[in-house]
Amino acid sequence: MDVIIERACGLDVHKDNITACIMTSDGKEIQTFSTKTAFLLKLLDWIKENNCTNEVMESTSVVGCRLLYN
Repeated sequence: MDVIIERACGLDVHKDNITACIMTSDGKEIQTFSTKTAFLLKLLDWIKENNCTNEVMESTSVVGCRLLYN
């Protein structure tokens, strides 16, 4: 199978935390971050440090919408 996306990050958003999983051909790494601003910035830094080219999020309520539109 051809690799289309080398590094991706999946986000599971909850009211109080976000669990993020970075997937590569070498495996995966999972971390959980608080939804407070300082920790969201740490999440962003972690995604950038791992050179992720794509991020995906399942949003099943208004909790995830605040991250995208605020």
